[in-house]
Amino acid sequence: MTSTAHSGAHADTGQRRPLNPHDFLNIDFCLSEEERLIRDTVRDYVRRDLLGRIPDAYDNAYLPEDFPRAAGRLGLLGMHLQGYDCPGTSAVAYGLACLELEAGDSGLRSFVSVQGSLAMFAIWRYGSETQKQTWLPAMAVGKAIGCFGLTEPDAGSDPSAMRTTARLEDGQWVLNGSKMWITNGSMAAVAVVWAKTPDGVRGFLVPRHTPGFSTRDITHKMSLRASTTSELVFEDCTLPSEAILPEAHGLSAPLSCLTEARFGIIWGAVGAARACYEAALDYASTRTQFGRPIAGFQLTQSKLVEMLTHLNTSLMLALHLGELKDAGQLHPQQVSFGKLHNVQSALDVARSARTILGANGITLEYPVMRHMTNLESVLTYEGTGEIHTLIVGQAITGLPAFH
Repeated sequence: MTSTAHSGAHADTGQRRPLNPHDFLNIDFCLSEEERLIRDTVRDYVRRDLLGRIPDAYDNAYLPEDFPRAAGRLGLLGMHLQGYDCPGTSAVAYGLACLELEAGDSGLRSFVSVQGSLAMFAIWRYGSETQKQTWLPAMAVGKAIGCFGLTEPDAGSDPSAMRTTARLEDGQWVLNGSKMWITNGSMAAVAVVWAKTPDGVRGFLVPRHTPGFSTRDITHKMSLRASTTSELVFEDCTLPSEAILPEAHGLSAPLSCLTEARFGIIWGAVGAARACYEAALDYASTRTQFGRPIAGFQLTQSKLVEMLTHLNTSLMLALHLGELKDAGQLHPQQVSFGKLHNVQSALDVARSARTILGANGITLEYPVMRHMTNLESVLTYEGTGEIHTLIVGQAITGLPAFH
């Protein structure tokens, strides 16, 4: 009764915010002042320093070279980790940063996700104190870049089938094998590499110039072009005994890192969807056909409303999962739910936006086709849609269906 009365009194004062076509459900109201400040800072940086350059970076397949250091200066690298010169922000704040980065381009968010939630998190969670002190402060400022080597040419969705091995010889570890589709691979000063040992899957830190370690960039990509993607090759790659991550035992370790990265994707996909929706809304409001803006036609409005619905429900889902994570209540299966829903929703938004833009939708003058092709990679990496479907399916039925 009290809640209803308070709500009614507030409504009568006329203090409600006007409807915002970009935040129809006023989700901004749910954020703290600090979270809005972090979001706005990242948004301003992306729009001021990157957005004008991203089409060329995408077209010519490169990550803007000043981005890693700039991201470090802004505190975006390992921003949700505590200590070792990491900012230690909330999960929601980290998510909002991922959203704004991916509103620019998936390659920007991918770099930050791999650096902070895969490479840095693996060292922070499973490394020795010496490893943490050696790498994390430098990685937090973008001075040292990291990558995460789990996926192999024949072991993507089934990492237990990996063929990369590590054996102990004369007090040293010797790695043999390869990893494929590794973001930041050829840029990395250190690779976090997972390999089979006689004691199960273990993680290793492989510095860039280690003998027997080489990288090859993957070219001719049609998606995620403003990002470096590489193959890692290990040919009798010899490491000291202390290169092993001492606290990482079994596949649960790399999978926990993937859960961290997938959390960022949940938010990032919202950013890509927002960029497409905003482009379509702006275009529909100014593009005239049959004597009036196409935004005034029923079919176009239907598309815009459907895009808005996808966008706002996905953001509410991301915010809810972020609050669960900050409260220590988030399950990996809920992260799978979020990635499955938000990436597919973002793809639906991008494809619908492209139809509103017509032929202009396929050019780099507008962001829609770029986001659409990027999202095809986002749909696949860090667990395909099919895998996340089965993860959620097992969670609700208790029956695994992977085999």
